[in-house]
This record gives sequence, structure tokens and C-alpha cells, in this order.
Amino acid sequence: MTLARVDDQGDRLVVVNMNPTRRGALSPDLYVAIGQALAGAADPRVRSVLLTSEGGFFCAGGDLNVLIERRKLTEDQRRDKVDELHDLVRAIRTCPVPVIAAVEGGAAGAGASLALACDLIVASEGAKFTAAYVKAGLVPDAGLTSSLARMLPRPLVMEMCLLALPVTAEQMLALGAVNVVVPADQVKATAQTLADAVAQGPRESQGAIRRLVSDAYEATEAAQLDVERNAMARAAGGDEAAEGIAAFLEKRKPRFSDPG
Repeated sequence: MTLARVDDQGDRLVVVNMNPTRRGALSPDLYVAIGQALAGAADPRVRSVLLTSEGGFFCAGGDLNVLIERRKLTEDQRRDKVDELHDLVRAIRTCPVPVIAAVEGGAAGAGASLALACDLIVASEGAKFTAAYVKAGLVPDAGLTSSLARMLPRPLVMEMCLLALPVTAEQMLALGAVNVVVPADQVKATAQTLADAVAQGPRESQGAIRRLVSDAYEATEAAQLDVERNAMARAAGGDEAAEGIAAFLEKRKPRFSDPG
């Protein structure tokens, strides 16, 4: 039984997590599907990647039954298994186009990691983000502590990680950690609307902006100024800037998909 698929919708690739009986728990199929979509995003016609799910829950994270089996492995072997997940998060972070998460119901553990690694997040009303690793004697992985520390106040991060307390989509919205909260039956449509908006923009500039913002969290201001200088010098000489500036001066909408 296939537990994930990629729908090619022309200017976007939609990854569908089809594991509703396990609340969208991570599966090898999902790894493959996300990896396939991220690799496909190199195609110039693709403007975004959407992560969605069936069954009303985005992703419950790792399967504890799998972790029980991994106890039989050596620590080095277990490290390699975690790295497979971490490579997936790195690939989301470095995707050449924006990645949008449509979070229905909630996102737990590594499922929360995948959602928070995305550029834009649409969540359903009442959806919960949880990091309940501590209940199983485990620790967060897949970049969850990094994402939470960037987005949320430290006391709230500690509540999530030490006490396994959930944070609602409404709380995440108030703190600026998700973009939109809508009724559950509007999550996918709202994510598609965001994808439509992305598709109207300049693909190369959007990719450069993603890299600039990601780098800014780690770089010093002096280093980031240099990176921004180089990126601006490159962008200013490109076709997208020529079209965007011309459209602004001519008081019309830019045609980034077909400049000139």
C-alpha cells in the first residue's frame, strides 16, 4: 500500500501524506515523495511545493514501533537513520522554490519539524503543534529545537519540550509562527491560494530571498550585509529585475513568467 504520492499540478508539486490510520505518521513512502517533489522543484516551471495530508491530521511524526526495532541497531546505525530524516529537512530548507505546509488537525514530533521547516504555513483552527518526545524518553530531532527557538519564546519552547504541552494554531499565529489559521475545510484551498500568489512572483528572486532569510539566522550583521550586497548586485542585472522595474514604471502588473 502506497502511503504518499506527488501530484504534479503544473506550477506546483503537491506531496500528499496518505497514512490516515496512523495520523500521517512518517513512512518511507513519505520520505521518497517529499524527496521527489523537492528534486522536481529544480524544473523552471515549478513555482512551489505543497505538503498536505489525508485524514485530517498533517503528520504524527515517527513511528514508535520503528524506534523499538532500532534499539537493536548500534548507535552509529541509529545515527545514520536519523540523518535520513535530517537530510529531508535540509532539502526542504534549500529547496529552490517556496515550500508550503497545509497543517490539518496538528503536527507532532518530526511532523512539526517538517511543517516548521516550510516557508509558509496554513493551519486549521484548533490544530496543535506538539513535541512529546519526552514522554517516550526521547529528545527532539529533525531541527525542531532550532525551529522552535527561532520562532517562539524560550519558556514556551521549554513547556513544549520538557512538559510535552501542545501549542495551538491560534497561539502560533499570535506569535507569528504560522501564516494563516482557517477552518479545517479551507486549509488546502488556502494553501493553494498562497501557491497561486507565489506563482505570480519572480522565481529566481524568491529563491534568493529564501537563502538570504535562512542565512540571516546564523550570520553576523556584517556578514549578512556582504551576502545581501552580492545577491542584490546579481539580481539587479537579471531579467526579473528588468521586467519588475519596467512594470512598476509603466504602472502595470509584472509578467515574471514571461518577461518582456
